[in-house]
Amino acid sequence: MSSAQTDQQALRSPRPQEGDEAHRKEDDNIYRCDECGKPFTAKIFLKRHQIIHTGESPFRCEFCGKYFSKAGNLTRHRLIHSGVKAFRCNLCGKSFTQKSDLKNHQLIHSGLKAYSCDRCGKCFTKKQSLENHKLLHSGVKPYSCDQCGRTFARRYTLKSHQLTHSAVKAYSCDMCGKTFRQMGTLSKHQRIHTGHNVYCCDQCGKRFVTYYNLHIHKFTHTEERPYKCDLCDKAYKDPDYLKVHQQIHTRKCTFCEGNEGRI
Repeated sequence: MSSAQTDQQALRSPRPQEGDEAHRKEDDNIYRCDECGKPFTAKIFLKRHQIIHTGESPFRCEFCGKYFSKAGNLTRHRLIHSGVKAFRCNLCGKSFTQKSDLKNHQLIHSGLKAYSCDRCGKCFTKKQSLENHKLLHSGVKPYSCDQCGRTFARRYTLKSHQLTHSAVKAYSCDMCGKTFRQMGTLSKHQRIHTGHNVYCCDQCGKRFVTYYNLHIHKFTHTEERPYKCDLCDKAYKDPDYLKVHQQIHTRKCTFCEGNEGRI
């Protein structure tokens, strides 16, 4: 076969080089998000990802009503309601529903706080905790409650606050049946039953989950009333009772307001 015939045959039956074929194959199997450029190996994974950019949260928890953009996130969230905590810290025994929460917790035991605030010097174990903290210095509160208008620097603080407007108490204590709006409040309450990390009154043995509550309780065993009204001579053992009392001084009479000038 002549060289001319060989060239013609090559033109009729072109064979790409291995490198070009591999490059083309990779492009065919990669689906890139047009919003952020993140690559995916399947179109279904790209579609799931794109929900993040739309703000759509179609997956709803039937226990507390919280919405999620991904079915997997909802599945992990449901573990909170199940009470199952399969991931246990081998240093302190604390258990978690998710492996990621355990890893974050274990940073506390390491003592390593690599992220420092350049405004106040406070250190954090996680970068995200530092970023959340910096919002406090900025004074910016971009997250607003649509129920009462109160604003917050952090999204999760807003979400916790919004639960106060809801009558749903999805978290139940399996020891006494008491219900709570937030998982964190339930966790604190359960320490009363377990006796772990609680403050005990040396007078009556009553347990408290915070030292502050124990401090307030101790006044019930004495005649001391340290919380005094600055508008009258009334005094109380509990600051909450003082706050209720002070409403008497600030409350206005609607009858007097409506008949101003007549009486």
